[in-house]
Amino acid sequence: MTGVTTNVPDDFFAKRLEILRELVPGASKIAVLINPDNPLQRLYFAEEIPRIARHLGVALPLVPATKPEELDIAFASAAAQHADAIIDFGDALTYAQAQRIIALAAKYHLPANYLFRHYADGGLSVYGADTADLFRHAGDYVDKILRGAKPVDLPVQRPTKFVLIINVKTAKALGLTVPTSLLIRADEVIE
Repeated sequence: MTGVTTNVPDDFFAKRLEILRELVPGASKIAVLINPDNPLQRLYFAEEIPRIARHLGVALPLVPATKPEELDIAFASAAAQHADAIIDFGDALTYAQAQRIIALAAKYHLPANYLFRHYADGGLSVYGADTADLFRHAGDYVDKILRGAKPVDLPVQRPTKFVLIINVKTAKALGLTVPTSLLIRADEVIE
């Protein structure tokens, strides 16, 4: 198996949580939107979520959705559990339902962090792999294969470039003040 992946080192999820906590100081309960049908997420959450929760001193209740019609239930569950914010772990389901997820976060007044750039239009914050850079790497792989390289000899490449996007307009709608330190680190700020 070869190619380019969006999977990143284990501390990446913790970094996303830290960014969200900077946006929502004092957040002690952050709901995690997951797809339990995604085997990678199942494995990650079984092993890593308890460790990360202990390390950061936050509760991380999981709110599952395996199909689009379950997203409303997941967000209602986060609100019923009095979550201070929500983080979308990110997979094919949530990627395809981005606008709906942004609307649900607004409806339930939940500050959110997302994995992919296309959430930035309306979403509070994005921290994830620079997909344009990943596409360039994928193009390099295609070129190598077309020139005769064996796919089995090409390692899977993880992202090395990441983007932080903050939507100040959404922050204001949620009654949040974005810290200057976060604005300085952002690759893009949406007014």
